[in-house]
Amino acid sequence: MSEHGSMISIQHLSKCFGDNEVLKDVNIEVAKGEVVVVLGPSGSGKSTMLRCINLLEKPTGGHIFIEGKEITDPKTDVNKLREHVGMVFQQFNLFPQLTALKNVMLAQRKVLKRSKEEAERIARFELDRVGLGDRADYFPAQLSGGQQQRVAIARALAMEPHVMLFDEATSALDPELVRGVLDVMRSLAEEGMTMVVVTHEMQFAKDVADRVIFMEGGVVVEEGTPDEVFNHPKHERTKNFLGHIQ
Repeated sequence: MSEHGSMISIQHLSKCFGDNEVLKDVNIEVAKGEVVVVLGPSGSGKSTMLRCINLLEKPTGGHIFIEGKEITDPKTDVNKLREHVGMVFQQFNLFPQLTALKNVMLAQRKVLKRSKEEAERIARFELDRVGLGDRADYFPAQLSGGQQQRVAIARALAMEPHVMLFDEATSALDPELVRGVLDVMRSLAEEGMTMVVVTHEMQFAKDVADRVIFMEGGVVVEEGTPDEVFNHPKHERTKNFLGHIQ
């Protein structure tokens, strides 16, 4: 697949923090509408790779293309490209002094310059979509962790992204709150949203992923369909990792 035929094309990506090489020659293609789940132990470079895709971290080397445009080219308008890349973090990063509705409206108004009326209409639609239409006027402190994370997803969706990045979106939640967030992610996948998901939720990976990537030590060790990676892993490192968590 050329960089023009894929939603995301990561080519020879490397990232160093001082002497610590966190990513080493990573090559990944993500097709439009594909759900790619990235697994691996802590410190394997998964989150760093995700943060490089929207340049929250600046790559040390290599190239990243989104929809055929090279975001690692210094001449690229990164803010313009970022408008098409939604990201949901482990921490919800909501503004505590704003209601759910206003949290979802804010970036629309500031970045996309939407009118107050349009931003509110879209915010209400997206809150409804994540099952929180009746919580629009609640402040973050009045919501459970799972509900706060769903507001964060609604906020990202309101920007009408072409791709969604999820970085351990459920790992800060109590187990009983995880399901609501995963259900929203499942429905996005069914709607055809291109998604790259870093997670420890193995059942989600088995049920929803088109492709699973296993990383360790800053390299892609193995990738394939969920059946290939979970049931017929080729590499000992993958087998050991899955053996400890399944």
